[in-house]
Amino acid sequence: MPTPPHDKRKLLARVSRIQGQIAGIAKLLEQETDDCATVMQTIAATRGALNALMAELMAEHIRAHVIPEEASVSRDQAEAAERVIDIINAYLR
Repeated sequence: MPTPPHDKRKLLARVSRIQGQIAGIAKLLEQETDDCATVMQTIAATRGALNALMAELMAEHIRAHVIPEEASVSRDQAEAAERVIDIINAYLR
């Protein structure tokens, strides 16, 4: 998926944060803490971060490959694609 360099840096920074969250989960589990709520909250936050990343990549894919700016798509098609993106965002967040 070709992305502009500034977008690529932002995506990689998000992945690095997610890696940190996963490392945090591992650390919590290694500590055998009795604080299950913290472990589950961290897992939920990580899942949310992954879902947000997936939603962003899906939206980018739709805009770049399904309704690219250089293609001749109707206004209705473009609006329908944006509605699909909105639905994906709502579902994954």
